[in-house]
Formats: sequence, structure tokens, C-alpha cells
Amino acid sequence: MVALAQAPASQMDRHTLARWAHLGLGLTLAATCVASLAIGPSGTSLWEALLRLAQGQDLDQIEALVLWDIRAPRTVMGVCVGAALAVSGAIMQGLFRNPLADPGILGVSAGASLGAIVAIVLGGVLPFAAWLGAALLPLFAFFGAWISMLVLYRVATRAGRTSVATMLLAGIVLGALTGAVSGLLVFRADDLQLRELTFWQLGSLSGASWDKVMIAGPVILGASVLGITLANGLNALALGEASAHHMGIHVQRLKLSAILIVSAATGAAVAVSGGIGFIGIVVPHILRLAIGPDHRGLLINAALLGAALLLGADIVARLVVAPAELPIG
Repeated sequence: MVALAQAPASQMDRHTLARWAHLGLGLTLAATCVASLAIGPSGTSLWEALLRLAQGQDLDQIEALVLWDIRAPRTVMGVCVGAALAVSGAIMQGLFRNPLADPGILGVSAGASLGAIVAIVLGGVLPFAAWLGAALLPLFAFFGAWISMLVLYRVATRAGRTSVATMLLAGIVLGALTGAVSGLLVFRADDLQLRELTFWQLGSLSGASWDKVMIAGPVILGASVLGITLANGLNALALGEASAHHMGIHVQRLKLSAILIVSAATGAAVAVSGGIGFIGIVVPHILRLAIGPDHRGLLINAALLGAALLLGADIVARLVVAPAELPIG
């Protein structure tokens, strides 16, 4: 009886803690964004630039270049990529009911990597490569992720029902197959291409630009927002598919929605940042220990913490071996 009396209070404390976490992580993310704009090896001061603007003066060319064309898009991209990977990881762990699941478990990251390798190694012989220019690599990476997702969904779906267990096994097999094809292309690459491949696979925000933000940002933002709406369904799914169905959850639609959302968010994130693997598996675990497994608070806090954690890692990557830059991954 005592345990029953304490249960609602404990649950209420979890909800309160999740709401406080929204505020705390939101402030942390804001502070990290300011730090990302202010800190860098160039020595350009954000505060001096803001003071000059407040006094009605114009920024000089170097200040405008560093703050607006380098640090600002890098900060925005870091927020988008970190939030996308963290939300995707939380959704995957909820969908598979497995704490070791992450966005790469579906082979989406491997498919994106294969697309990027094709763009790097074979881009010189593709007739439309010159027309696409710098967009060639992220576009190939994104489409590689989506092709992998479509193959995976087709293999795991029978008679209108998607098997989570089959999806997990097929994702592992698909990752191995794409890895084998990637290895074949890497064997064909020259030294310059191998260097570019190595740095891309390690992950970095150094190639951030407003063009990439405008291409990947809407996809990531839309997928992340839609992912947060799956919270109630994922909570019900934690009790099992049969129980979720009796609670009024359309389980097949939930699975398909989760796969599409994770594929879109992860594919776009990997396409513009390369391979960054620690966000999707670490962030949901930290939050479950802190605020509990309720996805209504978990997914929003995952987006905030993932963005802040990736930006913090990017700041360290910029400074630890300055003026060179350490890959984030």
C-alpha cells in the first residue's frame, strides 16, 4: 500500500524533472551556441563585433567572413545534426525496445557512407558531377541512405506487416554488404581520394555553409519535429506490440513512420557532417538515467542535449590542435 501511494508522487517527480530538464538543457544549448559563435582559432571576437554593430559601425571584411560565413552556419548545422542524431537514437531504442540500438542499426549510415564514397571516387567520371559541384557528395550520401532504407523496409515487410526482428537482422546484413562495396571502391581510390574519404568518415562540421544548411536543415527539422510526435506510440510499444494495438496504436503505421523519420533525419545529418556515431546512442541513455523512459519528455530533451553535446565537441575539435582541426568523430 505504501508503494502504491508513493508511485504517483514518483511519477509526478519524473514529469517535473523532465520539464526542468527542458529549461536547463535549453539554457545550456543557448550558452553553447554563443560559445560556438565566440570561440575559434581565428581570434575574431563576437563581443567586439556586437559592440561595433550596436554603435552603428560596420564589421570589417574578415569579421563578417568569420562570424557570418564560417561560425554561424557551423553552429546552426551543429544544432541540426546533433538534434537529429539524438532524436533518431531515442526513436530507434524505443522502436526496437533495445538500449543498444542507434541510428546506424538500420544500415542507413552505411548507405549514406557508400553514397559519399561513390561521389568521391567516381564523381570525376559522372556527367552531371560538374553541374552539381559541392552538392554532389551530400546528395549522393542522402540518396544512399534512402535507398538503403527502402531495401530494408522491403525485406522486413511481409503481408503488410513489418517485423522488427527481421529489420534488425536485415540492417546488420545491409551494413555488411554496403561496407563490402565501399571497401571495393576505397581499394580503387587514389591517395587524394583516400584522404578525403578518411576525413569524411571521421565526421566534421568544417564544411558547413549556408547552402548546406538550407538543403539539409528543413529535412532535419521536419523529421525531428515529426519524430517527437511519436512519443505516445513509443510509450505504448514499450509494453509490447499486442498491448500497443489494444491501446489504439496503429503499430504498423508507427513502425513505418519511425523508419521514414529516422532515415530522413539520419541521412540528411550524415550527408552534411559525415560519420558521427556517439550522439545517437549516448544521449538517450544519459536522459533515461536522469528523467526516466517516458518519450514525451525524452525526445524533446534528446534534441536539446544532442545539439548541445555536438556543439561542445565541435568547439573542442576546433581548439585542441589549433590552428588545425580535429575530426569530431
